[in-house]
Amino acid sequence: MRKAVNLFGEGAVRAEKAGFDIIEIQFGHGYLMAQFVSPFVNDRSDEFGGSFENRIRFPLETLQAVMDSVNLPIIVRISGDEMIPEGIKLPEMIELSKLLEKKGVIAIHVSAGTVCSTPPWFFQHMFVPKGKTWEMAKKIKIKVNIPTIFVGRINSLEDIEKLQKEYSADYIAVGRALVADPDFIGKYFAEVKGPIRPCLACVEGCLGGVKSGQGLQCLVNPEVGRETEAVEPAQQHKNYAGVGGGLAGMQAAITLKKRGYEIDLYEKNTLGGQFNLAPLTPYKKSMARLVPYFKEELEYNKVNIIFKEATESNLISKYDGVILATGSKPALPSIPGLNKFHWADILLEENLPENKKVLIVGGGLIGVDIATALIPRDNKIIIVKRTTDFGEDMEMIAKNLSLKMMKEKGTVFSDHTYIKKIEGRTVYAERKGKNIRFDDIDVIVVSTSMTSYNPLEEELKKKMPVYVVGDAKRVGNAQDAIRDGYETAKEL
Repeated sequence: MRKAVNLFGEGAVRAEKAGFDIIEIQFGHGYLMAQFVSPFVNDRSDEFGGSFENRIRFPLETLQAVMDSVNLPIIVRISGDEMIPEGIKLPEMIELSKLLEKKGVIAIHVSAGTVCSTPPWFFQHMFVPKGKTWEMAKKIKIKVNIPTIFVGRINSLEDIEKLQKEYSADYIAVGRALVADPDFIGKYFAEVKGPIRPCLACVEGCLGGVKSGQGLQCLVNPEVGRETEAVEPAQQHKNYAGVGGGLAGMQAAITLKKRGYEIDLYEKNTLGGQFNLAPLTPYKKSMARLVPYFKEELEYNKVNIIFKEATESNLISKYDGVILATGSKPALPSIPGLNKFHWADILLEENLPENKKVLIVGGGLIGVDIATALIPRDNKIIIVKRTTDFGEDMEMIAKNLSLKMMKEKGTVFSDHTYIKKIEGRTVYAERKGKNIRFDDIDVIVVSTSMTSYNPLEEELKKKMPVYVVGDAKRVGNAQDAIRDGYETAKEL
């Protein structure tokens, strides 16, 4: 233990020599110091376990070693609550904060959760309510005379205003909002113009990219990880058409316009495409900010939008090239008797059933999301999948929380299941070589897979340059669509 204390002191010395102005020590989030503080984890029976005074002994010794090693101001970050039974709780953290103030700490940085047991709180995921950490920081702020730092999904101008007016926040800490939009703070101070690209708190690109080994990415910001790649201005005047106003089409149009090209964006229905369905599930409301941002960006960059279905006659001889972003459509399985069914359109308010027995065919992201939306309306859910991993293409935190909710609400999971035929309200299937059936089914939802929808390419490419982007080229997720639209437009 003494060696560990010395390592912290030595690390602080290196930080000071490297020119850092402030050191923050992590007392929360399930890391080493928190493992001593937390009664859930600390089962020691010596002077470092048991009572509150004993559990904070090692962290305070470490703090003192750091303070004795350098002449830098020290911030301590804590979890106001680990969000687990028997874990760190706010009353003890208030007492710890008072002690830290007496020790000479200049500020308390108040977060929540533990990376070991409650990662949704640690990462401030879209599935957990915004503002819980703000309430904790406010309660600590009242009890100490040093600044508290507020953190946790601060990703809009409204959040900043609320923290100032309602919480009298001394400082705020911003993280992922700067990944989504590096100019977030500049735009708040009106020193940088333009719409704010919103962080959705989905962690699909940032955490997902890092965990997959691909490095830091962002669902909404295709430039993350490519900051050194210049977007060159147009070298000559060209006029492009974009067909399809989903995520890929909108991003391509914005990028082309920023480069100096002219672009007409054709959309036969509403901008946003299938992504308009994403926020209709219970825990993904934050995703409702993305399409409005794109609309604002299109208007800010003066992209001409034509609300009509594009035809060959609209495009040929009128443009120097066309970007096809016509998206994808459900790939329906060939099942005898499959006549009346829904796809993700069941999420629309006018289609949502109540108190029905629902069979969902397909257990990937779409199927699981649909299930979580139907369960709160007292529907009984059966979800079938040909393989075993339900939600296999989902971000891990969203997957775990969704499946947990489904299991708690009595969802029937049927893996290795092949639907053979449908007769009225009876669905016949095969599971692991045995014939089974599902009776009294009121609603069938098909969410098996998607296939590219690209009706214009073959004829157009005979007469003009054609560039296919997003799902129209290869079915993927929202991040894939945005990045593909960006990269294609960047290279034209």
